Amino acid sequence: MADPDVHDDTSADYEQLEKALLAQDHDVAGVDTADVDDETAQYLVSELIDADVVTTVPEDRVLVHEPSATAFDSATQLVVFHRGWTDVRGADGEAE
Repeated sequence: MADPDVHDDTSADYEQLEKALLAQDHDVAGVDTADVDDETAQYLVSELIDADVVTTVPEDRVLVHEPSATAFDSATQLVVFHRGWTDVRGADGEAE
């Protein structure tokens, strides 16, 4: 039997399509910063501070997300980042 023609092999195309569809699914399920108002963000950040997930750096006026060592100057950005970070970590745990 002859070897298949490399030009007829569409497996890489299929993998790229799967990756694109998966990325779209994650985008649809993603959190928009409009979903978090300032009051909610402040409450959630205080909860994260109490849980030792976030550290305040008053002299730099930033909030540090300790698990990722990422600094934010906005409570809303921190909350949205933490939600996404938690979702990704959860997805990684399910894949294992």
